[in-house]
Amino acid sequence: MPGGMSGRRLADEAQKIIPALPVLYTSGYTENAIVHHGHLDTGVDLLNKPYRQADLARKVREVLDKRVHFS
Repeated sequence: MPGGMSGRRLADEAQKIIPALPVLYTSGYTENAIVHHGHLDTGVDLLNKPYRQADLARKVREVLDKRVHFS
């Protein structure tokens, strides 16, 4: 991303403004800032690349459904 900001940092900064903001990460890398020793951080949603449009739609719906109180 421009300026060297990671997706994780962008999400963290956005959630400072809107704490309940749902975040869905996508990654083609198995080693990144949200996966540690094969496990996702608590509360992190991830869709691995490559994915189909239907996979993305399903995962977005899943993430939004978990956060029904988003406003």
